[in-house]
Amino acid sequence: MSGLKERLAGAWPRTAIVLHDLCMVWLCWTALVQFRYAMIDAAARPSLWTTEALLVLIAQGLVFWQVGLYRGVWRFASVPDLLNILKASMFGLLAVLLVLFIYNRLGQTPRSVLVMYPFVMTVMLGAPRLLYRSWKDHGRINSDKSAVRVLILGAGQAGEALVRDLRRTGAYQPVGFLDDAVKLRGSHLHGVPVLGKIEEVARIAPETAAKLLVIAMPSLDAQRMRRVIEACERTGLPFRMVPRLNDILEGRSLPGELKEVAIEDLLGRAPVVPDWKAMRDWLGGRTVLVTGAGGSIGSELCRQCARHGASRIALVEIDELSLVTTQMRLRRDFPQIELAPVLGDCGDPAVIRYALELVKPDAVFHAAAYKQVPLLEAQLREAVRNNVLATETVARESAAADVGTFVLISTDKAVDPVNVLGATKRLAEMLCQSLVVPRSTRFVTVRFGNVLDSAGSVVPLFREQIRSGGPVTVTDPEVTRFFMTIPEACQLILQASAIGSQQAIYTLDMGEPVSIRVLAEQMIRLAGKQPGRDVAIVYTGLRPGEKLHETLFHADERYRPTSHPKILQAAPRQVHADTIAIALQRMREASARYELDALAAMLREAVPEFAPMQTHDAESPHAATVVAFPARVARRT
Repeated sequence: MSGLKERLAGAWPRTAIVLHDLCMVWLCWTALVQFRYAMIDAAARPSLWTTEALLVLIAQGLVFWQVGLYRGVWRFASVPDLLNILKASMFGLLAVLLVLFIYNRLGQTPRSVLVMYPFVMTVMLGAPRLLYRSWKDHGRINSDKSAVRVLILGAGQAGEALVRDLRRTGAYQPVGFLDDAVKLRGSHLHGVPVLGKIEEVARIAPETAAKLLVIAMPSLDAQRMRRVIEACERTGLPFRMVPRLNDILEGRSLPGELKEVAIEDLLGRAPVVPDWKAMRDWLGGRTVLVTGAGGSIGSELCRQCARHGASRIALVEIDELSLVTTQMRLRRDFPQIELAPVLGDCGDPAVIRYALELVKPDAVFHAAAYKQVPLLEAQLREAVRNNVLATETVARESAAADVGTFVLISTDKAVDPVNVLGATKRLAEMLCQSLVVPRSTRFVTVRFGNVLDSAGSVVPLFREQIRSGGPVTVTDPEVTRFFMTIPEACQLILQASAIGSQQAIYTLDMGEPVSIRVLAEQMIRLAGKQPGRDVAIVYTGLRPGEKLHETLFHADERYRPTSHPKILQAAPRQVHADTIAIALQRMREASARYELDALAAMLREAVPEFAPMQTHDAESPHAATVVAFPARVARRT
């Protein structure tokens, strides 16, 4: 009974709108006819109610319903609604012509009425809708005197849409725009004035009594965004920004949501736009297996696979909490995807064989790895066991199971490696290359730089240090790194997999490296504090295995463009499969005996370009003692 009442209550407003429009049709037609006869022959004017007017009502009413005029809501009437009304009036004219021609061959219908009818009809239907919306907007603005006063930076399409969204909520009151376009100076958007240039925000904000700044320029590049942020920081007011289109499409932000400025918004490189069609064509309906599925990269990779058409995903993870968390999130967000969680070590052949037999994947993404540079310098055995020997296990078992594509997720530290992480990852690349057999499993390697907000990365560390009041620890004022976001890294992996050849190493053209010192300063400012005054920055010296600058490309790897403008393919360097196989077998034996000296020598021998960093001068103001291996190993090598 309650449901029936609700349906009846919801039907009354729409019924009233239909009656209003039909009254307008009658009024428009009758007024035009009366006006026409009043101008020519007043004595011949027809009555107000005629059969002809009734036929016009029926014909136009049916057209209104057919074109969907009543799917819109008066409260949000806009230009598209006016265009829809004009379309309905034009089609209505054709329907009226047909009906009246059948009725009386148009013998009593003035031609001037037919010409004027659709335009007058559009005005008579559109004006009440726009007036109603204006009244509601004005009432909403004046209904809450406690609304937050907002100054909007950017008077483009995003700014115009933002005004409508803010007024709709009633919690915010736009008080002005700032924009650098000279032609907009002094103009108004939805009644909100453009007050000046963006750099004048520190002067204009107090004059307007603004309590919040909103940056409505989602397409702004990183360099200009940094200037806008600096201008906002000078006001001392909180500021937010309209999310980028990519953030909305990827589900990281909601339409109309105001988000805090994130550090990735200030990176010196525009986000890479993937070839969505190629990714979906390759992934659509496939079954994939992801190792390290509970990690920051592995879990996002699972999400990307699910989002782009994979039908079944096997999750291999050694940490039970991470496995459960990833599984729950995937089931919540993608209930249609079939999941096969496997708890176990991917270096265990039985675990991998079981997982491969369970789902029979078309592709395997090997994301499991140890990646903490300073830690691995003192944990050589585990670095070799997990990054090299486990990779060999997963790769060989995948090839034996005739998996279509095997994707190794590598790092830029594998280029001219100076630390254990880079050397083990480079050896993993070499062993995958050594397993290539024509018309068999495709082995694809994807390299990228540091990933923002990944587990153990510098960004969460800085964020926690800033939250605690500092100091923020930076290894060296000159150190730089290449950065990308987690979703972007995973999209690169899928993109490279979709275009991958039989054996290939792909790397992303990541633009200019980012100064870690500048990164720390920007994060402090984004937290509403000032570097050096509110939060100190302390330089601790390079940690074991770290170098000042990373490189993306090796001198002996010839790079060529691919079908994606930001992805480059390297020509693999020659490796000897037998030599690699022997080296790996010896490493397995040394690992089983926990012989660090032997493992160190074998790693140096297997990866000739591996040049462990030497101890720095301890008296250098920004240097730290860096040792590649335990002391006895360093002496031996």
